[in-house]
Amino acid sequence: MTRALFIIDVQNDFTEGGALAVEGGSAVAAGVSALLAAHPDAYDAVFASRDWHDPDSDNAGHFALSGEPDFTGTWPVHCVAGTPGAEYHPSLLLPDTTIHIRKGQGRPGYSIFDGVSEGGEKTGELLIANGVTDIDIVGLATDHCVRASGLDALEHGQHLRVLTDLVAGVAPQSSDAALAELAHAGAVLVTSDVVD
Repeated sequence: MTRALFIIDVQNDFTEGGALAVEGGSAVAAGVSALLAAHPDAYDAVFASRDWHDPDSDNAGHFALSGEPDFTGTWPVHCVAGTPGAEYHPSLLLPDTTIHIRKGQGRPGYSIFDGVSEGGEKTGELLIANGVTDIDIVGLATDHCVRASGLDALEHGQHLRVLTDLVAGVAPQSSDAALAELAHAGAVLVTSDVVD
């Protein structure tokens, strides 16, 4: 068994004070760092995704540049490539070996599987190359990018655990629904104290 950790979109724009802030986002950043510090050998690979949207377009309709966003398919401008909002939250301390995935480059991209590494490799290819069979997932937001990434991981045949104390969502009802959907699809919902 080769286990990876997926850290989804723990970025300044998705934490308190950001363009699309999720309540509890900063606590998730600190909690993920504490998990990695306490269990440095728990994961054979660590993947961290970031929204990395193009600065000079609406990213195929993802940004509501005219009119109000609907917060389901259109959003306020956020996580623009190279801006402070797109950077990881300062409390998120990642291992040097982290595989960084950028997604949403010129188009909507909710799942980590929509992105590519700095070397241009797709997430699914990197899982195969690293022999990953099991994934723990944490990050932001439960009801959007964590949900999409988790469902795609299951579609790719991974055994998935959602560390429910290290995710935060936009709204309680939609976050609960996302967790239920993930569990129905085959994910195991646990807390981070199972990590050893």
